[in-house]
Formats: sequence, structure tokens, C-alpha cells
Amino acid sequence: MSTESSMPLQRPSTRAARHSAIHEVLAQHIITSQQQLAEVLASQHIEVTQATLSRDLDEMHATKVRTADGGICYTVPSLQHESALNGRIPPESVHEYENSALSWSNMTKFEQQMSRVLSGLVTSVASAQNLVVVHTPSGAAQYVASVLDRQPIDGILGTIAGDDTVMAIASDNDTAIQRASWLLNLASGGDSSHPKGENG
Repeated sequence: MSTESSMPLQRPSTRAARHSAIHEVLAQHIITSQQQLAEVLASQHIEVTQATLSRDLDEMHATKVRTADGGICYTVPSLQHESALNGRIPPESVHEYENSALSWSNMTKFEQQMSRVLSGLVTSVASAQNLVVVHTPSGAAQYVASVLDRQPIDGILGTIAGDDTVMAIASDNDTAIQRASWLLNLASGGDSSHPKGENG
């Protein structure tokens, strides 16, 4: 039996681990350039090329927003509201970011990525009141929930995942029906209406 009681945090050399590290860096630091981000990652023993870093930021839907002191920094969807709450990013910048994140071009790309993932993992979709219920093979629900959480979707407030079931909480009953239909279309690999446009 090993005499060591713990092991320091280590990351596998995978894209998912790198994305997690980037997310943590953006949450803890004001990052104004890709070079600065690469330097912080290097200090954590994560070496990444400029091309890979650019691709990572694109895949994470990162964008630059104005900070409270007037500067510019990188953020990702999961950090935007937290940053607004702690005063790091002014509310108006978050609003601008949301409009950008939900633009037709970004959502089309996001829908394509979601369709590739969901078509192999979603076995059924239903709605009940303001809930969208998504069934998956055993063990896949948390991954599907993370795919849904990766980008703000108009009308979806959050997700809860079990082993083979994801519940997406919608803002109201009608939105749940619309989102269930949208997700079913994506999982079927077909065309779908833009989530924002369905309400507008």
C-alpha cells in the first residue's frame, strides 16, 4: 500500500482536460490575449500551440467582452452571468454577449455540433409541463446535459441529469414543447428552426 495519502491534481493530455483548464483560467484571471492565456497554461505544465488554443477558444464559444474598468477580456458562456454578478463584466456587456452568442451564424454552427452528438445519444424526447425530458442510453445523460449547457439556449434555464435521463427546465410550457421538438429534430439529424426565432 502506498504511503502517500494524496496525489496532486493532474490532467490527462486530452482536449476535454485542456478545455477544463482554460475554463478555470478564464474564471480566475482577467485574460486579454491568447498569448497571455498560453503563458498561464504553460505555468500549469500545459503546453499548447497558438493554432490549438485558437481552436479551443472557438469550440468553447469564447468571446471578448468589455470589463468593468473598460478593458477587454475573454469569457465563455458559463462564466458570463457569474462575471456580471461579481462586477467583473458590466451587465450591458453580458447583454451584448448574449445577443452575439445567440446570433444565427453561431447557433447554426452549434446546432450542427449538437446534431452530430445527439444523433447517437438521444433515444427519445418528450415534454411535460415546463420540462423537456430527454432519454439516452445508460450512462450518457450527464454528457448530453453538458452538451446542452455548453451554449445558452433561449428559454432553457438549466438541466438536471441522471444516468439515462436529462431534464431540461424551460421558462414555460409552450417553450418546453418547442424545445422538445427542436431537440428531436437535431437528434434526428434534420433541419431545425433557430431556437431564438421560435419565440420571436
